[in-house]
Amino acid sequence: MKRLNLLLLSWFGSGYSPVAPGTAGSIAALPFAWVIAIYWGATGLAAAALLVFFIGWFVCSITPEAKRDPGWVVIDEVAGQWLTLAVVPPNLLLYGLGFLLFRLFDILKPWPIRALEKNMPGGLGVMVDDIAAAVYAGTLLYGAFLIIGA
Repeated sequence: MKRLNLLLLSWFGSGYSPVAPGTAGSIAALPFAWVIAIYWGATGLAAAALLVFFIGWFVCSITPEAKRDPGWVVIDEVAGQWLTLAVVPPNLLLYGLGFLLFRLFDILKPWPIRALEKNMPGGLGVMVDDIAAAVYAGTLLYGAFLIIGA
């Protein structure tokens, strides 16, 4: 069971990247997002993000090594990346922009993202800051979509 937990938390090992594991996790989430969006649309992608959020919360909560949000835990990036992309149709330009915006907000953690990360306990704290970053990124991504109409 522990192996499965570590596999999920690291998003199939992408979190073990020696350089920028959060970015590696977000990149690893992109092909899954594309396939989910093609077959099940934006609603399916948002639902998948929600499912991954709850799975990540639960698995982080029962995995002692994950409770303090170590770099190799990237399931939170997956949920956030998918939620960001759920506001636009599958499109290489939009997905690339969504990736960049999500990473920007996940790294900079503007208010209240940093406060959420610091004040939420355990697995919820690991997951919730990436959802907040996705709200910022998704809002800007949707605005860009309306402007460029890609």
